[in-house]
Amino acid sequence: MSIPSRQVRVTLLLLPVVYLSGLAKVADFTGVIYLLFPELAALAYDILSRPNGTWARSPAMVAVTPVFTAMCGIVIARLLPYGPWSVALCIASAILTIHVLRSPVAPAISAALLPLSLGVTSWWYPPSIAMGTAGLACLSILTRRIGTTMAEATPPTPSDELDDEMEEPPRDYRWMGVFVAFLVSAYMLGQVTGLRLILFPPLIVIAFEMLAHVDGCPWAQRPLAVPLACTIAAASGVAALCLSGPGPVSVALSMAAGIAAVRALRVHVPPALAVSLLPQVIDQPDWRFVLAVAIGSTLLTTMFLAVRVARPVMMRMSSVRLP
Repeated sequence: MSIPSRQVRVTLLLLPVVYLSGLAKVADFTGVIYLLFPELAALAYDILSRPNGTWARSPAMVAVTPVFTAMCGIVIARLLPYGPWSVALCIASAILTIHVLRSPVAPAISAALLPLSLGVTSWWYPPSIAMGTAGLACLSILTRRIGTTMAEATPPTPSDELDDEMEEPPRDYRWMGVFVAFLVSAYMLGQVTGLRLILFPPLIVIAFEMLAHVDGCPWAQRPLAVPLACTIAAASGVAALCLSGPGPVSVALSMAAGIAAVRALRVHVPPALAVSLLPQVIDQPDWRFVLAVAIGSTLLTTMFLAVRVARPVMMRMSSVRLP
């Protein structure tokens, strides 16, 4: 008996909400807050809603990559204060780890920067992430094995085809200049305004994929939707926390609102869902967090569009021969 396609899609969308809510309950019971690693929202949404996606096909990398980058991040956070060099070290070490492992799990970059951004220095941080990612990897394997009918009932989408291109290493590294320029601009803006989270960790993931895989990244095809998705997710996360406090209920509300936002905007940008869970691990989040997210994501989109417009012009100018 086949499962109706609409029912399958609803089921797949509910799975990440249920998983994160359950994890929030465990975190609330044990007091291990970083069991609720924000990027788990991005990973869970993509893995459980798209059983044939890149991350779903790489459960081992999902389990281990964020743990290794978290270890890099916690060492740096314990040794160095927040500053340009420590931020650069966190991001560089995470990208190097992903490159060495040949891992497609870019959200692991966020695991390296989060301790420095939020002042986390506990050695329990990497093991906490390991528990969440290992559980998600096991759930991914389970859903792929018993969910054949569900996967077949969910036809491939354009984002699936782009997703396959994102799995490959970058073809060249000319994007690195723009990436570094964005990081410097966001960091300096955060220092000037006092809003450190203008450079919020999931934004690094969004920027990395957007620039390194410009032709294969789903949200690079709809860059104007990125600030909207991130800002709505941030506002939803803060509002849910204010309404019901930290825990499973606010996590479920935040996730549901974030998923609704990215689907309404028709942009597949899983890291935006991580933004909705950041308030769960931030000390007293308020409207300033939402403002910081709006500024940071708008800065990225502005720079991305400026480069996209300028590149053809520069190529035409370089092809003109002087008399």
